[in-house]
Parts: sequence; structure tokens; C-alpha cells
Amino acid sequence: MAKKNKSAIGKDSLWGIDMGGTKIEGLILKSAQEPEVLFRDRVPTEAEKGYPHILSQVQKIVNLMEKGSGSKPMRIGFATPGILDPKLGLMKNCNSVAMNGQPMKDDLQELLDVSIEIANDADCFALAEARYGVVKEQFPDAKVVFGVIMGTGVGGGIVVDGRPIFGLQGIAGEWGHNFLDESGGPCYCGKSGCVEKVISGPALEQYYFNEAGNRKSLKEIVALAESKVDPAAQNTMIRLVEFFGKALSVVVNILDPDVIVIGGGVGNIDLLYDRGLDSLRKNVFNNRLDTQVVRPSLGDSAGVFGAAFLVS
Repeated sequence: MAKKNKSAIGKDSLWGIDMGGTKIEGLILKSAQEPEVLFRDRVPTEAEKGYPHILSQVQKIVNLMEKGSGSKPMRIGFATPGILDPKLGLMKNCNSVAMNGQPMKDDLQELLDVSIEIANDADCFALAEARYGVVKEQFPDAKVVFGVIMGTGVGGGIVVDGRPIFGLQGIAGEWGHNFLDESGGPCYCGKSGCVEKVISGPALEQYYFNEAGNRKSLKEIVALAESKVDPAAQNTMIRLVEFFGKALSVVVNILDPDVIVIGGGVGNIDLLYDRGLDSLRKNVFNNRLDTQVVRPSLGDSAGVFGAAFLVS
């Protein structure tokens, strides 16, 4: 449902678009200083119809934003399900595979005749929580924020002094494809034992299946572990806790962030915030853990808010 407030839209407004796998969502904020939502709406992505159709859906949401707000943007920020290669100008690592290899930034700028900023969804998640969400609310003096995505895949984004860090190759924060343990097996990225193959949702479900011989959803596995009636479920959670601490300790040792925000379905598991932190504390190169590890406050809204803050 669109939210509109034409009278408040001015030259300082922030326009953001989240290009998700199933929906493309558009948002207009009043300004970076007053991030009031002035307009919000969405259209289906329909990625199965191909790359040109995805672009046409972007045009559709922009038309809705312009009509609903009675204004035109100076710049638009985009959250994408992949990475724009800074040197080649082509998209890579997109789970919406029609986008891979495409000059999306150039195509969007030509299509919309407006300046474009692009970042992946994990970067936008981190930026949104830092500038608008839980970090802004609870830790306003935080300088370095690491945003974690733990769900179907594992990714991350880095924000320093309110600005996202993309890196020379556009892969800053991609801790999900660091090596963690060989037992994770082959990863789609071509390596083996990646963090994503050990502590993502599908990886945990696969581990449970290997232990128990039957398939359960992650939600069911967590409930069985909490009830203490299923040893395989308990082992799956023990494995998660152990490797969560090992994997995230590498990030803490390198970045030493003020705050880590954990998003994604796996991030909803309560164990991460007590026994998981014990594991992290044990593995960091320090005699204590001062970094705050918290849940997000924006949920599914983070991507589009982060996209808007890309142009602030």
C-alpha cells in the first residue's frame, strides 16, 4: 500500500528502491535528517521473465513514485541481490541470475535519466540499521557497524561513520565465503567449507538430515532442540553456536566493530545471543568482548531504507 505526502517532498528527499527476488519496492524519505516516510509502494519483480522485464518493472515503480509524490528525483539509490563489479561495471553474485553480467547501473541511468547509486542488499541492511534502525536508536555514537545476513545465504556489510564500505572489488563484508570448516562441503562459489555452507539455514537443515535421517525446517529443528527430546536437533544447535563464534571472530579481529547487527532467519535463534556470544568471546583475540551484538529493528524494511540512504 502506497503512503503519500506530497506537500513534504522537497529537494532534500531521499529516493530508494529495493530490487528483491519477488518484489521491487520504492521509498521516498523526507531527508537524511528527518527520515519520515513520504511515499512507499511495490511491484512484483517477475525475474523469471528476464533482465529487460526487470528493468521495465523498475521503470514502473519509478513512475508510481513520481506520480504519487508529484516530483522527480535527483538521484536514486538501489539495493540489489548481488554486487556491482567496480572495475567491469557488471553485476555479479546475484541470486536473481538474470542480473548477472549485466551493466545494471549504466542501464538504469540511461532508462531513468537520473544519477544512480547501487549496493548489495547486505550493505543496505547494514546502512539502514546504522543510520535509521537499531544502531541509531541504541548506539548513536557507534563508528563501525557490521551488518550480518544469516538466512538462505550468509553475507555482510560494513558501515564506517555512516558510510558503506564496498572495497576495491566490491566484496567488502562478504564473510560468508571465508573458509570455516571442510565439513560444509562444496559451495556454489567454487570453494569448499565456506561459512555459508556451515551456518546458513539450508546448511543447518542439511546437517540435521545427515544426523537424523529425516528432513525438518530450521524452525522445527530449533523447537526440537529447545524441548531436549531430539539429540540430532541439539547437536545441530551446538554446531551452529560453535561455528558462529569461530566465523564471526574473524570479522571482529579484523574490523573490531562497535556493533554487529544480525539479520536473516538464522539471526532469530535466541541461542546466538547467549551461548553464541560465549563462543564468539572465546574465539576473539582479546580477553573480553566489548562489541555489541544485537537484533535488527527494521526487519524486511532494511533494504529499501538502506537504498535511500545511499544517496544521502
